Amino acid sequence: MIEFTKPLPEINIGIVGHVDHGKTTLTERLTGKWTDTHSEEIKRGITIRLGYADVTFYYCEKCRSHCNAEKCKKCFGECAPKRTVSIIDAPGHETLMATVLSGTALMNGAVMLIAANEKCPQPQTAEHLKALDVAGVKHIVIVQNKIDLVSEERAKQHYEEIRNFVKGTVAENAPIIPISAIHDVNIDFLIEAIDRTIPTPKRDSSMKPRFFIARSFDVNKPGTEIKKLKGGIIGGSVIRGVFKKGDSIEISPGAIVNGKWETLKTKIDEIVQSSQNLDEAKHGGLASIATMLDPSITKSDGLAGHVAGLEGELPESRSGIKIKPKLFDYVVGISGQQKVQPIKTGDALMLTAGIAKTVASVSSAQADTAELKLKIPICAEKSDRVAISKQVGGRWHLIGVGEIVG
Repeated sequence: MIEFTKPLPEINIGIVGHVDHGKTTLTERLTGKWTDTHSEEIKRGITIRLGYADVTFYYCEKCRSHCNAEKCKKCFGECAPKRTVSIIDAPGHETLMATVLSGTALMNGAVMLIAANEKCPQPQTAEHLKALDVAGVKHIVIVQNKIDLVSEERAKQHYEEIRNFVKGTVAENAPIIPISAIHDVNIDFLIEAIDRTIPTPKRDSSMKPRFFIARSFDVNKPGTEIKKLKGGIIGGSVIRGVFKKGDSIEISPGAIVNGKWETLKTKIDEIVQSSQNLDEAKHGGLASIATMLDPSITKSDGLAGHVAGLEGELPESRSGIKIKPKLFDYVVGISGQQKVQPIKTGDALMLTAGIAKTVASVSSAQADTAELKLKIPICAEKSDRVAISKQVGGRWHLIGVGEIVG
């Protein structure tokens, strides 16, 4: 085993919430990294793809306070490292809800931002909370951000709005921490709440390994000589089990070859986590895996949404599925209340299964089941859950959840 010099992340924590409520600013405050690095994100000033960064949380025994640096901000003494986590910065715009849904598959817990200078809930605040519920993310910390922009009286009113909003939801008992991310106010209390509320789950390393691919890259510069080319990179998180350097892996659904989807087979060349080369990747935190794949396959997130496993251990990809849907009473993520209509034959749906997202057409709809044809196959097993979205007002919005029954 290669010795690492920095602690490795144990869990993935998502930062979710309505657009412009301060998610990327808070991510930078916690990790020191501005995660909007894509050219279009910089141009438009919004998060478009899943951003990510690692941070180690520390504790000062003298001040009995939490922080994200080795030196205490209060007494300037030495702090002891407590836990390292990977932060996932999710987009907040309504057009990018499918990206949020796929991102929740990586999250062990979440921080939900709600800006104090806007009435609660905003449409995507409600939609993101429902997405966490659908994905089974139960450990949530609520952040009341931008308290520097409102009066004390309004902050208290807004707090009550939040409490009323989360009543009866998965976040009903979540702590609410008032902060100003831009002015570094109460970040120590937020870190304490994260540490107390979002535990590191127990893992079984003997399970068949699965790696959810959130991003993929070509790291070669234009003009690189063929003999110096590096294989394609996949980035994401080990959901279960352990991957080792040199393992033969397969990636599903893979790529289209001669008009047909075929699983990709390759070997793990390198494993990188927290900027360190490792011999193995375990469940917990985000990691990058260098493969022997042609980098043209992985460039520009070409394999985002795919699943990697040891060769011969992945379920077959499905181009058609049968689901048992459970629809919500009302469409989530729009102003006002609009009832969800039953699924009908011929409907177009957006499905999110784990990290994968695909458009589906309903080939047959019965009273309690629906048969779907998928535009892009998914790597999923019977009994897996899928999030169901439908176009409402020209946008995809969450309308329910389904179980794969065939």
